[in-house]
Amino acid sequence: MKVILRNPRRELEFGGPITVSKLLNKLELNRESVLIIRGDTLVPGDATLADDDVVEVRPVISGGSQ
Repeated sequence: MKVILRNPRRELEFGGPITVSKLLNKLELNRESVLIIRGDTLVPGDATLADDDVVEVRPVISGGSQ
C-alpha cells in the first residue's frame, strides 16, 4: 500500500492488509493528530487497509474566528 504523508510530504510503502491503528503505530503517529483519507473518504481507526490501497495521512488543523 502507498502511504502519502504531509508536512513534510513523503511517500512510504507498506504491505497490507493492516488496520489504520496498526499503521499509525508503525508511523509513530497519534490517531487524534491525523486524518486518514482513502480516495475522498475519511477512514476510521478500526478500518482495514488493503495491499493495493493508496491513503493520505493529513495533520489535523484546528482554527477559529477571532
